Amino acid sequence: MEVPVGPVHPLAWLHAQDDTDTALYWHGRGEPLTVATYGVAEELMGAVADVLPMLEARVEALRLTAPVSRYYGGLRFDGSDTVAREERWAAFVSARFVLPRFELTAGPRAATLACHVLPGDDLDAVLADLDALQMPVAVRLPLRAQQIDLMSPRLRSRTDVPNAEGWASRIAAAIDGFDDERFEKVVLARRAALSFSAPMEPLSLLDRLEAATPGCYHFAFRFADDPDATFLGASPERLICRDGRRVETEAVAGTRPRGLLRGDDARLRDELLGSEKDRREHGYVRDAILDALRPVTTRLDIDAEASELALASKRHLRSGIRGTLRDGIASTDLLAALHPTPAVGGTPTDAALAFLRDTEPFDRGWYAGPVGWVGVDSAEFAVAIRSGLVRANTLALYSGAGIVRGSVAEAEWAEIEHKLSDFLGVLGLSAGAGDGASGDGRATDGVPHLSLG
Repeated sequence: MEVPVGPVHPLAWLHAQDDTDTALYWHGRGEPLTVATYGVAEELMGAVADVLPMLEARVEALRLTAPVSRYYGGLRFDGSDTVAREERWAAFVSARFVLPRFELTAGPRAATLACHVLPGDDLDAVLADLDALQMPVAVRLPLRAQQIDLMSPRLRSRTDVPNAEGWASRIAAAIDGFDDERFEKVVLARRAALSFSAPMEPLSLLDRLEAATPGCYHFAFRFADDPDATFLGASPERLICRDGRRVETEAVAGTRPRGLLRGDDARLRDELLGSEKDRREHGYVRDAILDALRPVTTRLDIDAEASELALASKRHLRSGIRGTLRDGIASTDLLAALHPTPAVGGTPTDAALAFLRDTEPFDRGWYAGPVGWVGVDSAEFAVAIRSGLVRANTLALYSGAGIVRGSVAEAEWAEIEHKLSDFLGVLGLSAGAGDGASGDGRATDGVPHLSLG
């Protein structure tokens, strides 16, 4: 059931609700509509191998009763993990998808509020939840959210895992893997954990992040069993866009910053387009995606040449890929086929993932996993890079770099610092070259590579 509700910003709507229930936010890249959801009509959660078949069956059941409805959710980066390896990720489990109780879909001038009611639901309870919904008239976050200065609570410390020394050691281990011919590319990640003097305001953080990163997917996921934890991000990378039998994806790899001056910007663009290392890294991603899609498609097209994906502060190499699906292919089949791509794991995939399981000193959780939605013969998922986990007074930021022959530890460290700059910028912080943590990841001398903006 759905009704028009007039103009309202989805983040303002979410902020007005009680902050202890499940709440999700989704804004597709370049899409005019934004979605916020609150509460749960049905939830699927557990191991990836169990949840994906259940999700396919539930979506098929919507075909006759609610064909425009969607399940929203995501998967862990490493689907072989049946439980989180760190407490901060416990609520996100391996796979979790929600058919929301209430779903607000908003455009520039109007919004629609939908309510999902399932057979067997307690209608009195549903009506009580509906009566409790707040419907703010503001089209942006209300004043009490806007007035929270993101530099207050104040930053207390930053801890990098691994630190610079540990990072160099991991690069060296990856190069040994190339020499042993175990893999050709592996994506190493870092976690920068920021500790603040008081709890963070995740919706206000996302509001500012979205304004600073046009041309990206923007998302947030909070679950009722740990309402202090919100996973949010601004990802430039599409994993799947499915409409009927048509599917689109892309190979994205290689990174350079944008230049402040026109001449500098053009030089950095030409440097990326002409980089043998970056084009080789991009080629691994492109070829692996094509190999994964061939068994499930009748036709595949790919851009003849990699082009520039230009963002507000960064640029990447991108090749668009389009295909026609074979009969009977479900959106969950595409998830299983494409995730993880070499853009976030490596190639060959199994060898790269085995290396990461053995050597990565933290739990990626949903970082670099697929996040998005599934509907009837339709789906869209982003790769959850450029993301962070807010939990009480901490913000754990995650980012990675593709390592191939010729990679240099210092340059890859600097690339990740630049990828973290969108988050750091909206927090009023700037990134530098140092590392404020000991070899085991404990903060030592504060945050020498951060300056207050």
